[in-house]
Formats: sequence, C-alpha cells, structure tokens
Amino acid sequence: MLEFGDKTAEADLIADGTDQSFMTQVIEASQEVPVIVDFWAPWCGPCKTLGPALEAEVRAAKGKVRMVKINIDEHQAIAGQLRVQSIPTVYAFFQGQPVDGFQGAQQPSAIKDFVAKLANMSGDGGLSAALDEAETMLEEGAVTDAAQIFAAVMAEDEGNARAFAGMVHAQIATQSLDQAEALLNNAPPAIANAPELDAARAKLALAKQAQSAGPVDDLRRALEADPDNHQARFDLAQALYAAGQSEAAVEELLELFRRDRDWNEGAAKTQLFTIFDALKPNDPLVAKGRRRLSSMIFA
Repeated sequence: MLEFGDKTAEADLIADGTDQSFMTQVIEASQEVPVIVDFWAPWCGPCKTLGPALEAEVRAAKGKVRMVKINIDEHQAIAGQLRVQSIPTVYAFFQGQPVDGFQGAQQPSAIKDFVAKLANMSGDGGLSAALDEAETMLEEGAVTDAAQIFAAVMAEDEGNARAFAGMVHAQIATQSLDQAEALLNNAPPAIANAPELDAARAKLALAKQAQSAGPVDDLRRALEADPDNHQARFDLAQALYAAGQSEAAVEELLELFRRDRDWNEGAAKTQLFTIFDALKPNDPLVAKGRRRLSSMIFA
C-alpha cells in the first residue's frame, strides 16, 4: 500500500508530553502539521470525556493533525507560560505559533469542527501531488502503476472524485470498458455527479464508439469521393479520436456542423461536446473548439 502525507505511525499521532519535550513535540512538529495540546489532570472530570473525544477525531484525521497530552500535575512550566488557569484547556499550534484553542467541555460537533479546521491547514497531505504523478503515468502508458496510485489515494480519501475518475480512466486505457462502466455505476453518491466523473463518462462513451470505428484511410477516401457524405465525415471523426488525433477529430466535426448543423439531430454538436467533456478543462483544444463552435452557432 502506498502512503501519502504524514508518515507518522498512528500510535505516534497522540503522545504524552512533558515540559522538556514541548519544543520538539509541539513547536517543531507543528512546522509540518497542526498539533493539539491538551492540558489535563487525573482528577479533572471533564478531561476524562474531552480527551478521548479529541483523540478519536485526531485519529480520524489520518495524520493531518497530532495531539500532545500534558498532565499539569506533573508538568507545570508550560502550563504556566501559556497561562492555563483551568482545565481542560486546549491549544492548537501550527508552524510554531498558537492558532486556536478553547477551555472547558465541548459538544462532539464542536470538537469535530475544531479538528477538521486544523486538518485543513495542513492541506491534503500530498494527495494532489500523487494524483498529478499518476495522471502523468497514465498518459505515458504506465497504466498499472497509475492505477495503484489512484487506488491508494482512494484508500486514504474514499470521496476523492479525481482518484475515482483516474481508476476509471485506467480501466479505459486497458480497454476494460465493462469494468469502467461498472465502476461508474457504483460511484459513491457524494461524488457521482462530480465533474471528474462526468469527464470519465464522456471518455467511456467515446471509447465504446471507438470499438466500431472504421479505418481512417478508408473513411478519408470515401469523404474525398463525396465531401457531402456526412456519415463518412462523422465516422472519420470517431476514427480519428480513436487513433489519438483529437484535434483532427474536432476539425472534422466542426466542418460537419458548418455544412449541416441539423444532420442526424445535431450529432456533430453533441459529439463535439462529448469530446470537450472528455478532455482536460485546461486543454487548449477545448477553449479553441468551443470558441469556433460558438462563432458558428451565433453567426
């Protein structure tokens, strides 16, 4: 299993602190991720409820937050410096500075929000960088390696739409179209309508079309013989896309739209939008193609 973000073992996410270890466990450690400091004592009733609740949320954050527990009966120096006057008192440090805190018992929802806010400060734990790498691998043909990273990211963050879509793209790349469709049909409800999954659906639709696409050269000859053969031009666009020539496919579809925008119930326009959806949003071809199509529509 690949790992991302903080590599701290779960047992090290929550530690007992001392006056002597405060600099290392809190100040230095908070340069990487936020660190919660829980000041408590064995005789403190509310501490016995708050401490475990904080620990549970810290574990749920999977390394994006750490926690240090300081027993003020045994270690009073840091508590004095931070002017801890009652317990439980909780401070949060990030990049060496206190950034949040509270005193007294808290509702479970408030504890959850407190830890979540801190977790967001540390970013996504390297998941975006891992996904960038996986997508590059996929483009270069290292499908198996890319799929492993997508799966590992999903294990860390099951609601990551980009990773889920990446798994679908990997299936498409190996022509496992039934598996790709099954994945999409079973997407978690929270991300089922995410743009990344819409793009994956468009790519799957194009991949299915590619299975029946004719030879490019034969279709070119048919079109040369009859430039008004709209079906041949449409089929040529499908074959070009299947051959990895997206720009040429868009050109043929734009030409078909120019010649007869209503042919086959606007098939050229529909196919163009499918290709645009399948490409990355920042692909120059998308902006260029949409601009040219709009100029034709409103001409």
